[in-house]
Amino acid sequence: MKLTYFLSAAALLLVLGSCGNETKKTTEEPEVVTVDVNETKEYAAAETKASFKDDKIAGAFDKYIEVKTALVNTDAGTTSKAASQLVTAFSEIGVEEEVMEAARMIAETDDVEAQRIAFVDVTAAMEAMLDGALESGTIYKQFCPMAFDFEGAYWLSNSKEIYNPYFGDKMLRCGKVDSEIK
Repeated sequence: MKLTYFLSAAALLLVLGSCGNETKKTTEEPEVVTVDVNETKEYAAAETKASFKDDKIAGAFDKYIEVKTALVNTDAGTTSKAASQLVTAFSEIGVEEEVMEAARMIAETDDVEAQRIAFVDVTAAMEAMLDGALESGTIYKQFCPMAFDFEGAYWLSNSKEIYNPYFGDKMLRCGKVDSEIK
């Protein structure tokens, strides 16, 4: 029995060894790309191609996109400034107090994680404002299933490309287009 195992192992080694004796094809050397790990790329939002029936809603959506972009870049200071402008835009429209408080909270904190939590409420309100507000174009409702410990969260975008405001550069492309607002 031991002899059978020994002969089987020897035969296997002979076969494997002979595979290495074939003439190998030469391939081109792969291109070496050097990446600076300290380099941070800043995401810039796409231009909004949708047109709105109401200029105030268009202005609020533009400010919303600025907040989202700052969150994608994990920039609490810029997020705060953009949220201050969103508060002004919301006050011109007249939104519910709960939504105004969420926008104010984003503006008043320098904690990006707290800003991201409040952004969920701002997104829901912005989505409701967009119902029937577009003359043309498309706004994309996007979803990240991993946000907030797999609870998931939505955001709105002016492009199909995924740039996640809940994770920023940690998981920039995590998410999918859930639906389109037209």
